Amino acid sequence: MEDIKGLKLSKKSEFKRGKNHTFRVGNVEVGKDFIMIAGPCSIENRTQTLETSRILKDLGVDILRGGAFKARTSPYDFQGLGEEGLRIIKDVKEELGLPVISEVLDTRDVELVSGYVDILQIGSRNMQNFSLLKEVGRSEKPVMLKRGMSSTLEEWLNCAEYILSEGNKNVILCERGIRTFEKFTRNTVDISAVPAIKNISHLPVFVDPSHGTGRVDLIESVSLASVAAGADGLMIEVHYKPEEAVSDRLQAMHPEKYSILINKVRKLSKSISEINSFNG
Repeated sequence: MEDIKGLKLSKKSEFKRGKNHTFRVGNVEVGKDFIMIAGPCSIENRTQTLETSRILKDLGVDILRGGAFKARTSPYDFQGLGEEGLRIIKDVKEELGLPVISEVLDTRDVELVSGYVDILQIGSRNMQNFSLLKEVGRSEKPVMLKRGMSSTLEEWLNCAEYILSEGNKNVILCERGIRTFEKFTRNTVDISAVPAIKNISHLPVFVDPSHGTGRVDLIESVSLASVAAGADGLMIEVHYKPEEAVSDRLQAMHPEKYSILINKVRKLSKSISEINSFNG
């Protein structure tokens, strides 16, 4: 193992081998453009997914999100529509012309999900599911790897290495909050992880303030803080009728609030880019 800026990573590690990595998804370049991903936590039905997505496209969202397979704390909670949900989000993708991202939970479903989406998401509960990491590493689809709820930066980066070592270089790291003693928020967003990881890794880093806070009233502030910290994108849960959301309704933004947020984020992102350019 090699000590890379305080972290124990393999000498074979892919990190910081050359310039920051970028790759194209739809009309945007991840790692270069500032990316806004938004959509409902769960794909509940065709109307909900299509109506929400239409609004988001009009607001300038780059990539749509929606869960077809849901990892839930209780086995009695809504687990998603499975392949039916994937068919819905693919129809939405084809109608609106926007790329989509959805979570894969099982090695047996990687090929199935890959046939419908543009980005495979590995959720926090599966961050150290090494068989799954290897399987998506053999996929040609980009992968978003969310940080485990109690994981260190070292553990997170080594999990990304499992994907990279199988040949898939198009990986996004997503900070989604870690578990602490604080109960006011759902999780505690580690803003410092953004510049820390970007100082070590060549991979793009996103932030999910929806899961990170679990509170709609905090999403805007944490989003802006993430942009200022150097994040390459945001993933935010938006539902056209949040009060009717089957899952995560307390953190689902209404499109009207999201429209205000995305305008602020775009302006701040542009300003940060100009400042960074000025500083060389």
